[in-house]
Amino acid sequence: MLCLLSAGCAEYGDGDAMARDDAAAEAKSLNKSLGHRSRARDAEYIAATEILDPVEGGTSNVRREPLAWSGRTVGGAKATIDVRFVATVEEGEVNTFGNLGHSAGQATRCYRYLLELYRYTSFEEIDCPSVVTPPVPTAAPIPTLPDDARDRLTAALRNATPDTLASRVRAAFPEKHVIVDTVTHENALVAAVGVPAERACLLLVRTPDGAIESPAYDRIWLEPGEMGCRTGLYVSPPR
Repeated sequence: MLCLLSAGCAEYGDGDAMARDDAAAEAKSLNKSLGHRSRARDAEYIAATEILDPVEGGTSNVRREPLAWSGRTVGGAKATIDVRFVATVEEGEVNTFGNLGHSAGQATRCYRYLLELYRYTSFEEIDCPSVVTPPVPTAAPIPTLPDDARDRLTAALRNATPDTLASRVRAAFPEKHVIVDTVTHENALVAAVGVPAERACLLLVRTPDGAIESPAYDRIWLEPGEMGCRTGLYVSPPR
C-alpha cells in the first residue's frame, strides 16, 4: 500500500546502464562544443586542442580518448575524428525515501565526428576498435602575425619612402605565411600585413605629417569573399 501511494516502487539502479547514458551524454556535449567550424584546421589539431581538453559542463566521470583522425576542414574537405568515451559510475547508496541506490558500473562507447568548414559538426556512434593505448594528438602552432607586428610595421613605415615602402615592409615580415600590401595614397604611406586564413590583419598609415595611425575598419571585410587584409580597407573601403 505504501509503495502504491508513493511516486512508484523504486528499483536498484543498473550502474552499467547509467554509465552508457553518461557516455552518450558526453558524446552529445562534445558535438555541441565542436559546433560550427569557421577556421581551416587539421583534424589532429582539433583532436589535441578541443577534444583532450575538458568540455565545460561535461560529465566528470567520463574520459574522452581520441582514437584516430584524418583530413582538414578546408574547401569542401572534411576532417574525421574518432573518439572513445569511457564512463565509470560508483556504487550509489540509499540516501532518500524511495531511492534504493545503484550498482557500480562502467561503459565504453565510440563516436565518429565529421567536421567541415562553414558547417556544423555531426556525429554518429561506431563500433569501438580494439585500441589499447590511444595515440596522443599534437597541435602544431597556427600561423599568425608575430607578437611584435605593430612595432615592426611602425619602424618600417617611419623609415620608408614611397619608392622603398613595399621592400621595407616585406623585409620587416619575411614570414611566408604573412601577406603584405602597400600603397602611397594622397602623400600617405599605407601598409597592410596579415594572415588571411586567420582573419588576422594589421593596417597602419603614415600621414603626410609623419604620424602613424591605425584606421578603423569593419572586421567583416576580412571574411572570405570580402576585401581581405588590403590597403583598400583604408583607401577604398566597401560601401
